[in-house]
Amino acid sequence: MPRTAWLELDLDALRGNLAVVRRIVGPGVLVQPVVKADAYGHGMVPIARVLAEAGADALCVAAFDEAVALRDAGISSRLIVLYPIPPERAVEAAQREIAVAAGEPGLVEALIARVGAADERLPDLELELEVETGLGRGGFAPAAIASVARRVSVAPGIRLAGLWTHLQATEDAERSADQLARFETATTMLRDAGVPVPPRHVAASGGVLTDVAPYEGIRPGLALYGILPDELDPARLRADVVARFRPVMSLRAQPVRVADLPAGHGVSYGPTFTTQRPSRIATLPLGYGDGYPRSLSNRAQALVRGRRVPLVGNIAMDALMADVTDVPGPPVTIADEFTLLGAQDGDRIPAEELARLRTTNTWEVVTGMSGRLPRVYHAASGPVGLRTLTSRGG
Repeated sequence: MPRTAWLELDLDALRGNLAVVRRIVGPGVLVQPVVKADAYGHGMVPIARVLAEAGADALCVAAFDEAVALRDAGISSRLIVLYPIPPERAVEAAQREIAVAAGEPGLVEALIARVGAADERLPDLELELEVETGLGRGGFAPAAIASVARRVSVAPGIRLAGLWTHLQATEDAERSADQLARFETATTMLRDAGVPVPPRHVAASGGVLTDVAPYEGIRPGLALYGILPDELDPARLRADVVARFRPVMSLRAQPVRVADLPAGHGVSYGPTFTTQRPSRIATLPLGYGDGYPRSLSNRAQALVRGRRVPLVGNIAMDALMADVTDVPGPPVTIADEFTLLGAQDGDRIPAEELARLRTTNTWEVVTGMSGRLPRVYHAASGPVGLRTLTSRGG
């Protein structure tokens, strides 16, 4: 590897989490994992490839170029872009068999116009209509769905392929019930208008874990990566289900220097930490340029030899420091491995812990991991792939 800081991605855990989700929703439900934002920082192409091989029915992304990158990487699964695309990319979406979403009438008309004016024979552009049920972010009002669907049904080159919405607060059963009622209204209006109801999907990870109706499909994201949505209280979920999910991502590093500093020595910029005694300080080669933020300075911990040690001094763009003075046994050296996210020797630093310290959510913790961190993909058989800035193997 080009550096001694890296992410490890457990592909067996990923496959196992997909299997857990399938068992929760039961047979006949389309499982459509979300791999947007570089698969939540895990590496979109390698993760998508494994999910497709493990039987995912489709893959969801947020941006059109994410879908293009998957196609260019040879991913043949059905792809759904959940955020509106520029209309001028409609023909390319049809050519590449990428389903697109819309929740605004002007966009639908623009998509229809683009594919209708194409000077070549194309596969039908698959269109997924979003319903505004309460999130306040996108989608058609339920009362407008029937007229839009009828317009699509008579337009050449475009086909209604899905109906969906997104829940605002899955931990709030009453709010979710209100949203589902509005979604049912949209479904009823389609049927009353004589428009066949396409496959519907509502539940993301939070919905799956709180038993929201799966309809014909689900869009699991965070749970597939072995992390429970922050807003859910684990005590209110089925313990046997929660226990089956396994985190996929770990962040590890080896020091580039371990030095004995005298009392009164400042550490890093500022300094915001000064040694109060003779101290052994290990410098790890990662920082906020890698997605390990400055806000964790003097707050977070790392694991070395299974023991927690404090991070001291301001986290820099490319370096952070750990006080290893109290680690028992022989002095810590550059040969020791540190864990900043994940498990080591019976202890674990979970994404939830880092999120609390940063006053953010777990989604931001994992998606914030920089592309310059090497990603090592492994399974029970050992390492199976490596992604760095200069190599995309695996």
